[in-house]
Amino acid sequence: MKFKLVVTLLMLSIALNLFILGKWLLIEQWYTPSSEEKIILSEMIQKTVESEDFKRIAEDENIVAIEASMDKRKGGKFPYYFGVSVRTDKQTFIFSCSSKECETMENGEWTYSRYKDEKPRLPFSE
Repeated sequence: MKFKLVVTLLMLSIALNLFILGKWLLIEQWYTPSSEEKIILSEMIQKTVESEDFKRIAEDENIVAIEASMDKRKGGKFPYYFGVSVRTDKQTFIFSCSSKECETMENGEWTYSRYKDEKPRLPFSE
């Protein structure tokens, strides 16, 4: 009886540790920024807001949210796996560094925006 209990606890412990290791290897390592990378992403948001592409977008569309993200699985060297998404009521614009030094940000991609067919999710104004 004690042997079965010990074996069961050992198997549960191994399974839990494998789950935690797998989660870190497959998800967190590639998509969760470190403290240094969070600082870099916040500086990239500032450069995005100061860019000419952002100013043109702000004139034409209603900006709803700005979010920084990281995807090391995308490939490429630093800083090309960082991105800043600017969500408007019509579409989402994805900004990235224009050069290796990341002196300026440029709009390289755009996608569908969920705000096109939905109301904002903040409950402050009804």
